[in-house]
Amino acid sequence: MERLPDNNNRQAHEIDYRIYGEEMQYVEIELDPQEGVIAESGSFMMMDDGIKMDTIFGDGSQKDTGFLGKILGAGKRILTGESLFMTAFYNDLTGKRNVSFASPYPGKIIPIDLTEFGGKFICQKDAFLCAAKGVSIGVEFSKKLGRGLFGGEGFIMQKLEGDGMAFVHAGGTTAVKTLAAGETLRVDTGCIIGFTQGIDYDIEFIGGIKNSIFGGEGLFFARLQGPGKVYIQSLPFSRLAGRVLASVPRSGKSKGEGSILGGIGDLLDGDNRF
Repeated sequence: MERLPDNNNRQAHEIDYRIYGEEMQYVEIELDPQEGVIAESGSFMMMDDGIKMDTIFGDGSQKDTGFLGKILGAGKRILTGESLFMTAFYNDLTGKRNVSFASPYPGKIIPIDLTEFGGKFICQKDAFLCAAKGVSIGVEFSKKLGRGLFGGEGFIMQKLEGDGMAFVHAGGTTAVKTLAAGETLRVDTGCIIGFTQGIDYDIEFIGGIKNSIFGGEGLFFARLQGPGKVYIQSLPFSRLAGRVLASVPRSGKSKGEGSILGGIGDLLDGDNRF
């Protein structure tokens, strides 16, 4: 199990973790007595006896804000397309207990130690998987209109804040690029997992009539400028879903993929519709 370094001033719970698997990973989090972890609904996989589940408004990181404050904090999550509620898992017994969370589709689980990034990490709205209790899961509003209109991920991204451990999920293979001050990287908008708070993020038009009409790569890409780190995924879920939908036969019948036999079969069974 990997563990964060001890810090008496830490606000988030200190958790141990281990990531299992290659293409369909899951993370097992070891909780000491009274330690907790928060997660998005649908990511839970399994847990030991003695783990208590609790549905909470938002991420539960705000204290003494009153009922209205909690409602407002949770309401911000609606802007990212997430539920008003999150699930917290606590170890209520003596001794260590484990709880595990699984990837929603093939890819990698990336551990993010927020203490290494100045207490803040910005990610796609659907990348967050789980985090130590005390980590704040909020929204990051873009200050530039172009990002919201053409950014692929919309006007809003998620921000993870605090001094604990968080876990995000990426599709396919992950690349990490460290950009020096002024260094620029251009990326497909859907391939961005997240980046550190020092990165300047904007949207650029690809340009050129042939590129726009026949390029097949969309009209815009993301421009990221250092200093900071950028996390990139090779297979965004939107791209995976698009390929799956494109391969589904319109008639609902199983056919030979791209083969002559598939076309002959259509003629023989009378299915020659276009």
